[in-house]
Amino acid sequence: MRANVLVETGKMQMVERPRPSPKAGEVLVRIHAVGVCGSDAHYFREGRIGPYVVNAPLVLGHEASGRIAAVGVGVDPGRIGQRVSIEPQKPDPTSPESKAGRYNLCPHMEFFATPPIDGALTDYVTIGADFAHPIADSVSYEAAALFEPLSVGIASAQKAGITAGSRVLIAGAGPVGIVTTQVAKAFGATEVIVSDIDAARRDVALKFGATTVVDPRESDVRSLAVDAFIDASGATAAVIDGIHAVRPAGTVVLVGMGADEIPLPVPIIQNRELVLTGVFRYANTWPIAAALVAGGRVDLDSMVTARFSLEQSQEALVADRIPGSIKAVVIVAEGD
Repeated sequence: MRANVLVETGKMQMVERPRPSPKAGEVLVRIHAVGVCGSDAHYFREGRIGPYVVNAPLVLGHEASGRIAAVGVGVDPGRIGQRVSIEPQKPDPTSPESKAGRYNLCPHMEFFATPPIDGALTDYVTIGADFAHPIADSVSYEAAALFEPLSVGIASAQKAGITAGSRVLIAGAGPVGIVTTQVAKAFGATEVIVSDIDAARRDVALKFGATTVVDPRESDVRSLAVDAFIDASGATAAVIDGIHAVRPAGTVVLVGMGADEIPLPVPIIQNRELVLTGVFRYANTWPIAAALVAGGRVDLDSMVTARFSLEQSQEALVADRIPGSIKAVVIVAEGD
């Protein structure tokens, strides 16, 4: 099978690799579409993200969809041919975190495209059968690949406690901020305020459901008095302003990856009894993602602004620098 591999920082190379075989409890998926995440671009440009260092050839890509081509022992052979969205996680089911239902926090996690685990910019991958989620015929492979970032938005909205009538502030109108905006609206938020310093991104946020957009350099974000603040920017100033914007007993959810350490306004957190938490990937979100997309409550197809072939994966990894780019997708296999 083909694979487009990160062989050194800033260099991808097409190679031939043996097709994997599914182990017991696994399925073999023929990849159709792979979304490009900011983490993929970061590994490509920098060769590392925090403690995760690329020190051997690595297949990138963890936002993926395809069709089941084979099954391992113990998996219903009737699943062969099924269209699926891949949840790119392989946790240890015996870890305390997995047993508690928080398998995303499993310390033994094998996650696609996180060194040394290969990802999906290839023709075939194997994944646990429970992590290959069926998709409706009405859902495109491109949208199904983007269930992964959508799941980040779902996990964020759940942590924020968004419900009918919520007033929410989201910092950052990149792909995660955009999907989180859509999820917040789908969960019943009556007001979703999106903050970003880029005017074009603010316009995109309005198209995807934001009720109000603000430039934090020109608006008094701290006076907004929202029920929940979700940071999808990683910017220190945005985090601090967002915490100040939350009314008493509200919630702060940190999603964006920024500085290793930032000073927090502890008296605000303490005196207002704010709940401050983070989001690390997701757990048990794919069924919700499938329902939101199939029901038309979240639009992922319109987020795709560029398409590339597998051979063009290197171009896809720098497409985020194209003006107006929201999401690039690599089309590995055409057709159904």
